[in-house]
Amino acid sequence: MMIHAAEGGAGILIPVWQEIVVGAIAFGLLCFVLMKFVFPRMEKTFEARVDAIEGGIERAEKAQEEANQTLEEYRRKLAGAQEEAAAIRDEARADAVAAKEEILVSAREEANRIIAAGHANVEASRQQLVRELRSEVGNLAVDLAGKIIGQRLAGETATEQTVDRFLAELNDDTASEASGAR
Repeated sequence: MMIHAAEGGAGILIPVWQEIVVGAIAFGLLCFVLMKFVFPRMEKTFEARVDAIEGGIERAEKAQEEANQTLEEYRRKLAGAQEEAAAIRDEARADAVAAKEEILVSAREEANRIIAAGHANVEASRQQLVRELRSEVGNLAVDLAGKIIGQRLAGETATEQTVDRFLAELNDDTASEASGAR
């Protein structure tokens, strides 16, 4: 390197031309190596990072979207299950009401049957008692009449006819009193 002093007293640094040529060639080689090998690798690394970041964002968005869809599907299924449960509950209530009504109808029919059988039994017992009482009252009346008269009344057939006539008159009197009371 040479230093030239100018007339004004300030020194200017002027390099030798060979150094400029060698420096320019070295700079060119360095730029060529950087552009050929280093910069492409750095570009690939940056692209990979960008892809990874953008891909991660896309995957995250896709996962978020799938999660939202799954949540909506879950909510739909839950609403459907709740509706189905309500329908089953309503159906069970309706079945219970129908069963209750059926049991009540059956119980009423059974009660009516039992009451009718009871009435029939009571009526049969009443008629049997009436027959027994008629017979007994007739015999007592004949015995009483015989004691009052002091002799035994004529034959059994005549006694039975007298008792039957007396009871028929008694029935007619009772029936007319019952219809007059109404």
